Amino acid sequence: MESAAVFAGLHPTPGHHNHPLGPSRTAIKILPPSIDKINFSPLPLKLQKQSHFTSYIDNSAINSGNSFRVASPASDVASELADIDWDNLGFGFMPTDYMYSMKCSQGENFSKGELQRFGNIELSPSAGILNYGQGLFEGLKAYRKHDGNILLFRPEENATRLKMGAERMCMPSPSVEQFVEAVKATVLANERWIPPPGKGSLYIRPLLMGSGAVLGLAPAPEYTFLIYVSPVGNYFKEGLAPINLVIETEMHRATPGGTGGVKTIGNYAAVLKAQSAAKAKGYSDVLYLDCVQKKYLEEVSSCNVFIVKGNLIVTPAIKGTILPGITRKSIIDVAISQGFQVEERQVSVDELLDADEVFCTGTAVVVSPVGSITHQGRRVTYGNDGVGLVSQQLYSALTSLQMGLSEDKMGWIVELK
Repeated sequence: MESAAVFAGLHPTPGHHNHPLGPSRTAIKILPPSIDKINFSPLPLKLQKQSHFTSYIDNSAINSGNSFRVASPASDVASELADIDWDNLGFGFMPTDYMYSMKCSQGENFSKGELQRFGNIELSPSAGILNYGQGLFEGLKAYRKHDGNILLFRPEENATRLKMGAERMCMPSPSVEQFVEAVKATVLANERWIPPPGKGSLYIRPLLMGSGAVLGLAPAPEYTFLIYVSPVGNYFKEGLAPINLVIETEMHRATPGGTGGVKTIGNYAAVLKAQSAAKAKGYSDVLYLDCVQKKYLEEVSSCNVFIVKGNLIVTPAIKGTILPGITRKSIIDVAISQGFQVEERQVSVDELLDADEVFCTGTAVVVSPVGSITHQGRRVTYGNDGVGLVSQQLYSALTSLQMGLSEDKMGWIVELK
């Protein structure tokens, strides 16, 4: 299918980046001398189907405001994978070639964005993101198929969730179309960093932040939408193996009326203390309870949680304190399509401890089976410390769909090439 992104004169830096990039005080040129950056209009930009980057753009198309048209043969540079150990790829940050940036002022709309060389960004010490935490992020993945196609999984869902979060955080946000086009552009610009089939995925991290300077408590005057990417393997070092959770009874992730239901940055810093303490004791992560009655499940630090009892799958209902996970939403649909009964409601600790299986879902982990839960010193195990049948079945179904190994009957996959 046609790509909506346009690339001209993009030549990825040879070799493997294995160290953080240093600060850059000026934009790094990635195009021929006459063009500093690649600009994107708010309307869809159509491009003739290309498998690699091209050497220049037909400037008449730019000047006329029409769709860009590639005028030169494709380069072979982008067909080469980055020189890294794909067999031992963990879930950690690795600098890639390009990032995407788009700005707008408070009260206005985002209008165009640009690809830039990946590097540090410059912010005022008084930026809204630094002083008042006015920021959101998203997470999604791109996969490489054996036939060379590149796949995205439900990017419009991330775009919609970002818009909902932006409204809660008093920020303008890109349209769904702008978000998806920016993701496509960034992925294709970093194509050589997409792992080979079966070796992992390209993790995509969109950020929306109050980048303008503000001293008094108020929305920032300027906002930046940024996307960077990194190749990743499994989130948990165990891979698709059971993780061990501990229930936190003193600290809480979110409160009614707060921001627990949106993907704001402060939600994640708040879990670090309990998570660090749990990991120091040998647990994989923390499971949080509601802060009112302290007996109903909410979330793991960065995942939604499900329990299984016979043919019934239950997950805590979305009620403002729980993030509406896209993987969560997808697993519910997949489970229903496979004949499971699914309920979204309150789930008590007692019901959790009596479950046949427990698993977590999230963009990073996809599906992660739980081997044990510890609550107030009592440890309950599931599935003889093995991967539960339901967890395995749902993991296989969803990952096969995400990686293009099974037919997309849901209409969730976006092909980039």
